Amino acid sequence: MAKKIFNVLFICTGNSARSIMAEGLLNELGHDRFRAYSAGSHPNAMVNPLALDTLRSMRIPTDGFRSKSWDEFAQSDAPQLDFVLTVCDKAAGEVCPVWPGHPVTAHWGVADPASFEGTEVEKRMQFRDAAVTLKRRIELMLALPLERLDAMAIHREVKDIGKR
Repeated sequence: MAKKIFNVLFICTGNSARSIMAEGLLNELGHDRFRAYSAGSHPNAMVNPLALDTLRSMRIPTDGFRSKSWDEFAQSDAPQLDFVLTVCDKAAGEVCPVWPGHPVTAHWGVADPASFEGTEVEKRMQFRDAAVTLKRRIELMLALPLERLDAMAIHREVKDIGKR
């Protein structure tokens, strides 16, 4: 019997930096157990180039990323989501679509590296810090024995990861 692959949607307002980096990281680190997607409540026209540079520096493939609306994942033909994780404070407070299948939801807030004002080196460091925080949280999620936890325990554990 094939192992279940969990679908995870990372949400941020613009879907140009944090949610994109989280999508890339989880797809690389959890490729045999998880399939990650990202979206935004108000997507930007493009993915932030520093987010892609950061992923490349971590040896994460960057092909195919695009900024997209979370509406794509509320459609009947969208992947059945198991987890919906907000990674920015603005998206955490917004009214989200009703996700088919009632996925586990949690907030994993990370400071917005794209809004940081500073030198190019300082901006790159902000992106790197955000990516490292997301990577650490994703690694904690990957370590969860999801097959042995009930739905309430999974929800509690995934929410707690966002506090670390």
